Amino acid sequence: MSSPQLGKLNEENEPEEEASQPLNHATAPATASETESPMRISVSERKKMKNKKNKERKKKKKKAAARDAAAATTHSVESQISEKTTSSLLTLQSTAVSTLREFLVESLEESPATMVEEAWYGLRESIVIYEGKPVGTLAAMDSTKEPLNYNQVFVRDFIPAGLAFLMKKPAEPEIVKNFLLKTLHLQGREKKVDNFTLGEGVLPASFKVSTDSPDGKETIVADFGGSAIGRVAPVDSGFWWIILLRAYTKCTGDHTLRERPEVQKGMRLILKLCLSDDLDTFPTLLCADGCSMIDRRMDGGKELLERIAKRIAALCFHIQQYYWLDFKQLNNVYRYKTEEYSHTAVNTFNVMPESIPEWVFDFMPSSRGGYLIGNVSPARMDFRWFLVGNCIAILSGLATDKQATAIMDLIEERWDDLIGEMPLKIAYPALEGDEWRTITGCDSKNTRWSYHNGGSWPTLLWLLASACSKTGRLQIAKRAIELAEQRLSKDGWPEYYDGKTGKYIGKQARKFQTWSMSGYLIAKMMVENPNNVSLLSIEGGLSRSTSDNHSG
Repeated sequence: MSSPQLGKLNEENEPEEEASQPLNHATAPATASETESPMRISVSERKKMKNKKNKERKKKKKKAAARDAAAATTHSVESQISEKTTSSLLTLQSTAVSTLREFLVESLEESPATMVEEAWYGLRESIVIYEGKPVGTLAAMDSTKEPLNYNQVFVRDFIPAGLAFLMKKPAEPEIVKNFLLKTLHLQGREKKVDNFTLGEGVLPASFKVSTDSPDGKETIVADFGGSAIGRVAPVDSGFWWIILLRAYTKCTGDHTLRERPEVQKGMRLILKLCLSDDLDTFPTLLCADGCSMIDRRMDGGKELLERIAKRIAALCFHIQQYYWLDFKQLNNVYRYKTEEYSHTAVNTFNVMPESIPEWVFDFMPSSRGGYLIGNVSPARMDFRWFLVGNCIAILSGLATDKQATAIMDLIEERWDDLIGEMPLKIAYPALEGDEWRTITGCDSKNTRWSYHNGGSWPTLLWLLASACSKTGRLQIAKRAIELAEQRLSKDGWPEYYDGKTGKYIGKQARKFQTWSMSGYLIAKMMVENPNNVSLLSIEGGLSRSTSDNHSG
């Protein structure tokens, strides 16, 4: 497709008047090629050419007008935010969202090259302003559905958006810094859900800017799970917050932020939530399916670093030894003896071979590939594949180099299962039948191959591309990006896709989902500049990183 500059140049060199006039070879000297083979264009062909140019001009004008209108509306919102009432603000926001939607719909037929511009445009339009400063991005901007809490800033959802602002050239770290400080401030609030006081270190799941106070002053309303469906507390917000803080520090070189006393205190409080000593015999956290593993609580100074080094080393051993599954290990589990009583027992967790699901035998390649399974507990192993955990294991060094390579091999070997028609499967396979009824409680949103139960999430492109960059397998990321570019923009940037291959837009998916846009942007920037992975990767692995910090 021609660029706007090239299109303008063509219009200047080929005026409309000339295109409408018949060719007159007698009025201009003919070249040798014209003398040998004169060019003839029929009247109907000239009309088609003219109509095509007129359509292109109208499309460009309409697109430019949509951009100008959206920019004007956004400026109006920001300039009047301290003066307008709540109802006026909602009207302005609705207008901005509608204008954005019109612009994005106009761009649906554009080439993949313009998807980057479209994604950046949508990401910027989602920015939330508080006291004149950007503090985050809305979760989604779908004006066709009830907003629920999608019109709030989610801590988890902002992570890829923040990383995108850090990776772009030039970087825009201000919004990331403001977000980190504002959410840290919210950590200090009293947090109660149904009269139960949450841990001191809990960060909110989301927050919104409100002007409902009597004086019309802006306030931030945080949700710590009290308004969430099922009253689910935000277990992972604090961990993502620390990851973003580290990325900000590595991008800007600004160490003063992380060294602030309130920031140091905030990190310690986050760790205290699930690093407390108890009667567990393993360095992993008892948690719901699909959650990340983490180590136990430590307290400040030299003792903190010593205890982290010891416990992280134990965690690495535990995950690499007991969670790893490849063809050889699967065959070993299949042949396990049970009821072994000795410190030399091979079947450490007394796993019953009969508990191995049938699907895993076909799923596991015999030649190459492997992965870290979902969970291990006495007598049972959760053999499901979880993309987030495996990619983070690669980036953090929790997986060995050999295991990291095998994980990428598995993705290639089982492309149709794990990537399908729209990247990427959050988990594989889906729970069905009695297993679905028992584990999900007949959750209608998590039916088979939907949402968190085997749904396909485009935002996960950023994690895949990052893992590909660290392992030197960028061709996998490029292939997944090209697949997403075929539909993601045309479908209106959905939150997730349903179906075994990710063929259908999710039944409850919001469109114009911010982290679908930012996930795509990070993946593109990661492929263009693989060094971006340094913002996320821990070189040398967790054990070496903690021991190096201790020795320093």
